Amino acid sequence: MTIDSLFNIFINTLKNTLKTWDYYVNWDRIVKNIEPIEKELNLLNSLIGKTNIKEEFIRLMKEYPNILKAIPILLAIREDKIEVLIDVRNFIYERYNLNKTEITNKETKQLSDFIINSGLGEMLTNRKIKSIVDYVLGVEVGMDTNARKNRGGTIMENIVEMHIADLCNTMGYDYIKQGTKNKIKEKWNIDIVIEESERSIDFVIKGKSNKLYFIEVNFYGGGGSKLKATAGEYRKMAEYWKKQGFVFIWITDGKGWKTTVKPLKEYYDDGNFLLNISMLSNGYLKDIIE
Repeated sequence: MTIDSLFNIFINTLKNTLKTWDYYVNWDRIVKNIEPIEKELNLLNSLIGKTNIKEEFIRLMKEYPNILKAIPILLAIREDKIEVLIDVRNFIYERYNLNKTEITNKETKQLSDFIINSGLGEMLTNRKIKSIVDYVLGVEVGMDTNARKNRGGTIMENIVEMHIADLCNTMGYDYIKQGTKNKIKEKWNIDIVIEESERSIDFVIKGKSNKLYFIEVNFYGGGGSKLKATAGEYRKMAEYWKKQGFVFIWITDGKGWKTTVKPLKEYYDDGNFLLNISMLSNGYLKDIIE
């Protein structure tokens, strides 16, 4: 089989998506985020519909200062020390600490101003928010969508590891996930040269005669300039490991590559190993290592 025909197999068998059920919403993480503040969220429910929201918030805050820790998520943020630019001409900032269990009178006024100025007061007074707990559940779901990109990469790594584990079990090889210089030295007593001692490689397989195979894994469901940069980076990486007598294998997938074929082909034309999930399933990794 020619090099070009192998590359065509790669392009023609790219997956459109890796979206499993776990990809969409991580409900377990959302529940774990809400549980520690659920009591405080229910206390804040008492403010819904109050016309004197500022006074009611001060009263509630003095009686239950722990409600402050539930405020950040109402604004879809994680930090509890907040800095707000209140004067853009003179660059004057107001700083709020929402991680306090004892609050002075001055702080209660400042924090009640925070509730009003952030817009939360109006949302509660006008009943735009019907239930604080339900509202926060929606906020958490929205924030969780930011993690989907990372989940796609994790799913790809899990798929690849499944094949690597099967291969190593069958052939008597060994492997490390997130291998570093120190991990490789500790596990196999093999020295590698790398600029950053803590830089990790997605997978490192030790084959016969202590031969090491370095594997990087990613998935691109969409196009963009990053794909070209990644291909260029991996061309250099393959050459770097080759000079030390190691083998570099890039396992990537996703329809995004169909929009950026040229840099991928340049990587492949250098004689570097390139696989996708379909090729992995059909035993190409085993062929490389054997």
